[in-house]
Amino acid sequence: MQTAIYTILALVAFAANSVLCRVALRNGAIDPASFSTIRFASGAVTLLLITSFTSKRTSAAGSWTSAGILFFYAIPFSFAYTRLSAAAGALILFGVVQLTMITAGLWDGERPRPLQWFGMGLSIAGLAYLLLPGVGTPSLPGAALMSLAGFCWGAYSLRGRGAASPLAQTTNNFVRSVPLLLVASLLTIPQFHIEITGALYAVMSGVVASGAGYVIWYSALRGLAATRAAVVQLAVPILAATAGVAFLGETLSPRLILSSVAVLGGIAISIGGQTPRSPISPNDI
Repeated sequence: MQTAIYTILALVAFAANSVLCRVALRNGAIDPASFSTIRFASGAVTLLLITSFTSKRTSAAGSWTSAGILFFYAIPFSFAYTRLSAAAGALILFGVVQLTMITAGLWDGERPRPLQWFGMGLSIAGLAYLLLPGVGTPSLPGAALMSLAGFCWGAYSLRGRGAASPLAQTTNNFVRSVPLLLVASLLTIPQFHIEITGALYAVMSGVVASGAGYVIWYSALRGLAATRAAVVQLAVPILAATAGVAFLGETLSPRLILSSVAVLGGIAISIGGQTPRSPISPNDI
């Protein structure tokens, strides 16, 4: 029961990142670079406070390379949500993250079973269908930015596999990413705009949805097998879409619904058919 509660809370937190970013940027309450900077700065402070009480944080954990990858996840993520709905953004992000990690397994020599190949093909077809020209097609520049964010988050997750202290590593990487994000904010100074509500959304994203969300997720992982940990993440785009409809007044087009079924269903098939030599592990988030 404890694992189930932690898992639900963590998935809601991850979906909240998409919703908070979308509502802040859709209403023009903050510019994308400032949102990312405040989000990661507040998340870093939260993680520092948590690790100071719960674990021994070492400066050796993490790296500037991982922090740089985080930077190239954070900036495209925010800029993409100036053009995408919460549902479309979460689906593209999640789909590309999982496909990146599965592809890494292929590169490392894993040989999927026929059913896994089918699942991967179905997911790729679902993303391709979402981006085909026509009614309900999301912004292609926005989709490209979110795909880059998904690739970088997948790469960051892969770099963190097998970490002795994933929480300490994430904390130090968050801290290192803040100066990089400040530089991005300075480079986009002509777009600088912060309202109180926008800053609050960014802080909520950093403190609750990112900092506290990751701590809760690490707690949930103690009771989840690797495959189950990967499968339950299928709920994140669904939660984001539901929240987008309920709180942002977004609509779900038939194209988005069909794409979601293909992408999420394909990933579920691929993950469910993996052998023990899976590229996805509990530390991959």
